Amino acid sequence: MMDLDMVALFEAELLLCKVGPDQTVAVLSEGQVRADYAQAFLVAAQRLGAPAFHLNLPSVPSVGPLHQVGRTPLAGNRAAIEALKMADIVIDLMGLLFSQEQNEITATGTRMLLVWEPFSVLRDLFPTTDLRRRVEHGETMLGSARELRVTSPHGTDIRYRIGQYPVMTEYGYTDQPGRWDHFPSGFLLTQGDDGAVDGRVVLMPGDIINAFRRYIQSPVTLTVEGGMVTTIEGDGMDAALLRQYMDSFGDPRAYAVSHIGWGLNERANWHHFAATRELDNEIGVHALAFYGNVLFSTGPNTELGGTNDTACHLDMPLRGCSLYLDGQLIVEDGRILPPDMRAPARPVAA
Repeated sequence: MMDLDMVALFEAELLLCKVGPDQTVAVLSEGQVRADYAQAFLVAAQRLGAPAFHLNLPSVPSVGPLHQVGRTPLAGNRAAIEALKMADIVIDLMGLLFSQEQNEITATGTRMLLVWEPFSVLRDLFPTTDLRRRVEHGETMLGSARELRVTSPHGTDIRYRIGQYPVMTEYGYTDQPGRWDHFPSGFLLTQGDDGAVDGRVVLMPGDIINAFRRYIQSPVTLTVEGGMVTTIEGDGMDAALLRQYMDSFGDPRAYAVSHIGWGLNERANWHHFAATRELDNEIGVHALAFYGNVLFSTGPNTELGGTNDTACHLDMPLRGCSLYLDGQLIVEDGRILPPDMRAPARPVAA
């Protein structure tokens, strides 16, 4: 049976994406993964009068955003790739993030929306135009800066020379040609210039390793020199897990520092991984977007125009850090300072 609440939510999302009768919607999926999402998006597009089609490919084991990023069942399927280029918007239920195929499709002007999170997350973090406004204000500030620095009371002190790569915004919908976004979301990021990231990141209990769906339990110190993680130190299991996981890819590029940014979604919850039972079915946008986090990442940078396409990607949202742009304090101990980026106060439960 069709979930009418799901159809209504997806219709509202497509409206934010400015989908109408003059827009062709392609829904991309693999096997039976998110089959309910695929059907609901097709019905939602139909309700808006938009032509729509569903491209479903066979599943490939151990491929997707929760395993090796950038490797998908779409790779090498020229007929499918060309069909997707004909659409105005692709609803990506497969997970093309960091793939050459995603970049090729969006380069033609087709916009793309990744939809992967459980329905409860889509509903609770449904995007707003105010979130977009605040993220785009951050984009203006980050885009004009030439140095980004992150510090913490626990010893983090890392500097990024920036400007070589663009700023990427994620606010949960896409209405501009060639734009990719993730529904839902709420953060922004950029990449340090090649070879120009140096310092130390100290992961503390409560920080998150997104790929593991796990909170750090013991301190881990990452030393970064020339844009590469050169040492991973710590006496607990977390340091050993990081070292072994990154080594398992057999790719030295796994140790490259990737994007850096901060979260602006006041409805995203730091505690989400501790409370949910759906860990295997989500990328973890609550962790990526929670308000005031500093998002430190390693691995591929193809989303920002770089050449590192390693399959090993680690997002590590940090709590209680401070972030500076050209010496100006933007995030102070996890608090957003610029007034135009501050979120409205959350209502207090009765």
